[in-house]
Amino acid sequence: MSLLLVYEADNIVGLLSADRGFDNRIKHSAYIVIGLLEDYTGRRIGAKLFYELEKWTLDSNITRLELTVMVYNEKAVKLYKKMGFKIEGVKEKSLIVDGQHIHEYYMAKSL
Repeated sequence: MSLLLVYEADNIVGLLSADRGFDNRIKHSAYIVIGLLEDYTGRRIGAKLFYELEKWTLDSNITRLELTVMVYNEKAVKLYKKMGFKIEGVKEKSLIVDGQHIHEYYMAKSL
């Protein structure tokens, strides 16, 4: 079971997807990907998407949410912490952006 939320203003400005674990041991969890256009940050759109996500988790028996975020994305990290996520670790050199290795935080929230 998966969820896709889209936030529209003049066009699509934000989205959130959640993919539930497929194996019995991880069916209680979902991995999240969220994105907002830069011009639309700071308008509570991310928080609204997370609130809708949590409604879905109640109906889906999801008790753990997981995500990753680039360590330098301070706005996103702040939002995720505000929404109850905690940093559980660092994925070193997990991405290459513009030829540079980027570390990511591994974050999760128990419901």
